Amino acid sequence: MKNSQYTEAIKRKILDEAKRIEEDCLYSAKGHFQAGRFWGNFNLWIGIPTTILAAVGGATALSSFDSHGLVAGILAIIVAALSAVATFVNPVERADTHLSAGNKYNSLRNRARIFGEIDIDIERNDKLLLTLKNLSKERDDLNQELPQIPQWAFRKARKGIEEGEAQYVIDTSQD
Repeated sequence: MKNSQYTEAIKRKILDEAKRIEEDCLYSAKGHFQAGRFWGNFNLWIGIPTTILAAVGGATALSSFDSHGLVAGILAIIVAALSAVATFVNPVERADTHLSAGNKYNSLRNRARIFGEIDIDIERNDKLLLTLKNLSKERDDLNQELPQIPQWAFRKARKGIEEGEAQYVIDTSQD
């Protein structure tokens, strides 16, 4: 095998691995965005009824009819339960964490794509390998540091990706 063939074979393997990193990051980012969307909505599903029930309970407690005391008590218990769930689950923090994770994976995905599409043709082989190792390490670090993507969020993300949600128009027009 000639040196240039060896160099091209190594370059091909480096490119293949960069594409794997890009794909991993795509699925991870989309999965985190799905989870973040769920937790953001969950916060609304808990917060809005809690606020409404608290207002109704307060108004009921202040009314002059005797039967309203029971209604106010029941509403107060429901409000307390919903508030406890919101505090324990902390959907706002979970939504923010998943959104941040999705953005980190998107950033890495973009750099892996640029590396595989542009840098691979203009950089020296030794620099290519070093860049690939850095991208791979960053992906490994993100996988260890960030929360796990719920299975339902991953499946929903995969479905969206397979339906073309993550594809750029420019990439669909070039073939």
